[in-house]
Amino acid sequence: MASQEITRRSLLKGAASAGAVALTGLAPSRALGANDRIRFGVIGCGGMGTGHVGSLVRRGEADNVQVVAVSDVYQRRVTRAKGICAGEGYLDYRRLLDRDDIDAVLIATPDHWHAKIAADAMDSGKHVYCEKPMTHTVEQALQLRDAVRRSGKVLAVGPNATASDSYWQAHEAIKGGRIGKVTWAQGSYNRNARTCLFNTHQKIDPTAGPDRSGEDYVDWDMWLGHRWGLAPKIPWNPEHFFRFRKYWPYNGGVATDLLYHKLAPLLIALAGPDGAYPRRVNANGGLYIEKDGRDIPDTFLMTADYPGEYSVFLVSTLTNDEQLPDRIYGKHGTLDLGGDVLMRANGEMSDEFKASNDGKTEARLGTTPRRDLEGNFIDVIRGKGTLACNVELGAATMVAIKMAVESYRQSRTMLWDARRERVVRA
Repeated sequence: MASQEITRRSLLKGAASAGAVALTGLAPSRALGANDRIRFGVIGCGGMGTGHVGSLVRRGEADNVQVVAVSDVYQRRVTRAKGICAGEGYLDYRRLLDRDDIDAVLIATPDHWHAKIAADAMDSGKHVYCEKPMTHTVEQALQLRDAVRRSGKVLAVGPNATASDSYWQAHEAIKGGRIGKVTWAQGSYNRNARTCLFNTHQKIDPTAGPDRSGEDYVDWDMWLGHRWGLAPKIPWNPEHFFRFRKYWPYNGGVATDLLYHKLAPLLIALAGPDGAYPRRVNANGGLYIEKDGRDIPDTFLMTADYPGEYSVFLVSTLTNDEQLPDRIYGKHGTLDLGGDVLMRANGEMSDEFKASNDGKTEARLGTTPRRDLEGNFIDVIRGKGTLACNVELGAATMVAIKMAVESYRQSRTMLWDARRERVVRA
């Protein structure tokens, strides 16, 4: 069948409008010297966001940072986060962004809000740390990437293993030809529990809701974001609010929640700090066990083929926690990641491998501890070092992951039109 471009409605249903992440007039940033305190606002104070509030408070003295404000649509979460940081709290994140004493924001909201809040934050003159996935759609990823290019702001994305030195060491080894031409790589992020962790980690507060007052109040319409086209308007649904990762309007399931953590660091190893965009993506799987009304599959397998002539195979399942090792396969040898980088000659290619590895058939590369992602972001704001996951890598990863989600949902192969930066169906 001839390729056909995916329409905006079919691929981006429920996404923000094209203007949602467009920067208007950038507010000036407060000039930061190397020793100046960086003042943070945290937007989204569920489990992940509250963890970040606590982490930033604990590193306050060592890194000279302070959390001065927090925001969430659920009053109980605002109160809890205020108690940790002793800052101000807001139900509407825009009030936080209006403050000119905040230098950087950390975004840990549901995925469908990431792009708009990040763009609004840069528009108000602030640097941004955004939890993974960077956005909810391909269109948002490209718009946010372009907004960062125009703004000159620091925008970091938070896939964990990008802060691991092993992937950066692997990139240098691959670039140096130490395992020959790379043809494919693999990784997985699997879980298993008697009760699905997407349920137990997001417990429902039975007293919360938009018709409640005080600590139980939830601004449901704001959370949906329907007035900006971020998600459809529906009646209050605590299952959607507390367990949003199970539903397509707000999330891409295990692909965006877990495999984003795997693909981003693998792209560092394979392509470098800015990653690479795929050429073709396929995904398979299904909902085989966790049949509780969710949208997302509990078993998800994806393959992305890249213009650099290699493929990446990733698996995420909620039904068995055995893992595939993070591994990269070259013509001359195999490279294992995780701790130290271990390279081994393969098949009949030991002579070629030894020629690039000091005459040995096995070589190990030691790793050096790197700053964690928060610390890395703080350093880059101060002009030191480079981001573990910059917006370029964040966008390239997002495109491949979202193409996989759509491949699964539509039972179609997805192609990337690099010239027009569009997804098309094969």
